[in-house]
Amino acid sequence: MSLTANSIPAAEQSEARFGRPIFDDPSARALRRVGVLDVGSNSVRLVVFDGAARSPAYFYNEKIMCGLGRGLSETGRLNPEGRARALKAIARFQLLAQSMGTGPLTTAATAAVREAEDGLEFRDEVARETGVKIWIIDGEEEARLSAQGVLLGWPGSYGLVCDIGGSSMELAEIAGGRVGKRVTSPLGPLKLSDVKGGKKGRKAHIKNVLEGLANRLGPQEDRLFLVGGSWRAIARIDMERRGYALHVLHEYRMTARSVRATAEYIAQSDLDELRGRCGVSSARMALVPLAIEVLKEVVKTFRPRDIAISSYGIREGMLYEQMPQKLRDRDPLIEACRFAEVKDARLPGFGKTLYQFLYPLFKGASADRKRLIKAACLLHDVSWRAHPDYRAETCFDLATRANLGGISHQERVFLGLALLHRYRNSRQGTRFEEMYDLLPEKAQNEAEVVGKALRFAAMLWLEKDHEIGEIRYFPKKKHLELFLTKEALPLFGEVAEARLNSLASALGAQAQVRIKKTPKP
Repeated sequence: MSLTANSIPAAEQSEARFGRPIFDDPSARALRRVGVLDVGSNSVRLVVFDGAARSPAYFYNEKIMCGLGRGLSETGRLNPEGRARALKAIARFQLLAQSMGTGPLTTAATAAVREAEDGLEFRDEVARETGVKIWIIDGEEEARLSAQGVLLGWPGSYGLVCDIGGSSMELAEIAGGRVGKRVTSPLGPLKLSDVKGGKKGRKAHIKNVLEGLANRLGPQEDRLFLVGGSWRAIARIDMERRGYALHVLHEYRMTARSVRATAEYIAQSDLDELRGRCGVSSARMALVPLAIEVLKEVVKTFRPRDIAISSYGIREGMLYEQMPQKLRDRDPLIEACRFAEVKDARLPGFGKTLYQFLYPLFKGASADRKRLIKAACLLHDVSWRAHPDYRAETCFDLATRANLGGISHQERVFLGLALLHRYRNSRQGTRFEEMYDLLPEKAQNEAEVVGKALRFAAMLWLEKDHEIGEIRYFPKKKHLELFLTKEALPLFGEVAEARLNSLASALGAQAQVRIKKTPKP
């Protein structure tokens, strides 16, 4: 198999994978340094996005707990103290955004402001005092934007998005990259605290509301995506209860059984002590006992096949709203890795050459596995500035904890192990060993092969798009052949030979090196 682009099937060379970086497109450049302001019932948050537009990094992220919706059910008005805090927060965020060069903030206000008697008055006061123009959205629009935020992280997903705020809870269907039916409800914890009849009264109220929502939405047996601070706090507690090793909330999975177990765990725990262990704020922790009552009933009502936590929601949905379709269609993981390579690698573009060179080793792999191998090729050199003694751990840390969309926890560990083996032969003796068990042993060994392939191929460093040679792999015969061009042959020194043998050993194969013949003119 030749080591040129023609050796890889057309689908493997697609523009969406290794074509011109989309972040160089004018439509994507327009989405750099975008500021989004979310004026919620419980908090006001500023997020400034930057980096690869399809998989943006959080350039700045600050939240202030204001409690605008506290007491709204009784008074019909925004909480006076919360209103004053929110105005100060927005004034601060506006100045920060100006200093960061975001342009006008995209600002949305949700349940509390839209329902309060003085909501419009507050909107006008904010505009007068700060210059920020607030877009007051209704419940269905809030559901749509939250669902679009989920699509930013999970392109093409199917399921039900459940976004809980302080005063409301929204549900939205997603299927094939589009948002379907949407509903809103008064099941936010701040409103539930005003329901009469104690826990028994709340349970009857929650059940009655959800039955109505289920009748409108119909069966929902795919994945349940949980969006919102209260759900994330519950996920943190679930992680702590389980002793889960990877403390990344996005893509964390739960089951109906774990929701019930965590509800019992919360009920039996001292909340102050629990919030300290889990890193949850006191204001958020006060809402958790009410939120878990809602979650138990949501799971019981809709019976999803599994449950996933989404760190992406309405703010990411407002960014997604501004994306052209060709940008939405891109793979968020590959786009983020391309951006990282261009920004941090010593030879940007060499990742594509590496993938083409190593493709024969993995031609039988699944499309999902090839996608991770591509990501590893793009990231193989972005941590070169780290001290040599810590590069392996730095790479693992980057892959498992970085802000990446479109990647599960198991895939994070696979990518992390591949990059770790890019810099060291053994994965034992690191501070990350407890995370390895999130991945089956077979997959751990496959990641080792990828890493050792990168470790070897990185020794044959020529210009990007330059032909190194070719690899032929015969898995049934356990035979690995390396054909080097005359130009690349001097690069094959003792260290490169040792790394080739290490790769062959990981494959359980024997390696042979040959000089590639130059075709006669």
